[in-house]
Amino acid sequence: MKLQNKVAVVTGGAMGNGLGITKVFLKEGAKVAILDYDDKITETINELNTQNVLGYKVDIRDVTKINEIIKDIYEKWGNIDILVNNAGVCKLKPFSEMEDELRDYHFDINIKGTWNVTKAVLPYMKQGSIVNLSSVTGPLVADSGEVAYATTKAALIGFTKGLAAELTPKNIRVNAIMPGYIMTPMVEGMAKETNQNNPQSVVDGIAKAIPMQRLGTIQELGNLAAFLASDESSYITGQGIVIDGGSTLPETMSMGV
Repeated sequence: MKLQNKVAVVTGGAMGNGLGITKVFLKEGAKVAILDYDDKITETINELNTQNVLGYKVDIRDVTKINEIIKDIYEKWGNIDILVNNAGVCKLKPFSEMEDELRDYHFDINIKGTWNVTKAVLPYMKQGSIVNLSSVTGPLVADSGEVAYATTKAALIGFTKGLAAELTPKNIRVNAIMPGYIMTPMVEGMAKETNQNNPQSVVDGIAKAIPMQRLGTIQELGNLAAFLASDESSYITGQGIVIDGGSTLPETMSMGV
């Protein structure tokens, strides 16, 4: 149990990647405080059914509320060892048609929200690990309609490296996970945006283009987050770790045997 007696804060932990991370962290012995804006957080807390989970319904754009919640977590559990900045949004729209409001929606949650939670947590962190959820989208690849999302996820790599440099003297490591396609509600939503009549065909097409011929699971992503949060990765900081089934591996789809 590599996270025994650790206290973790996971944003967006009610579903998708955040839920996968939460479940693995609990299995590895951590206590987990979930921050999520979706009403599903109540259902998730009930399903997990353990005293080792706290749930807070909050918009990470709300700095005052975030500060109150982080203080409450610290007062209840006495420490914060791990922060996973998982909460994020993605709405597909061509750059030429994207309203400023939709642009700011991505920036305010994916970048500023991560900033807000991190700034609130750090005063309570004596040492430990911060894991940011970036993506292969932005730093490595991008598809049409993803300009806002790609911009924010690339920014999180810069955030990770800059923060890692500052926090190394405090024995706080900062790394990023760069997922390819993981089977999550976000991917399901993007598939519906792409093909409302047959979203499964979009998912099947994605899987076909991945060398491993499948999408990743939330547990697989959770396992990587647990590694980066634990002492097993004690000499790793400022890095972006790709988990994508090899989707960014091919140089071309036509060369070779």
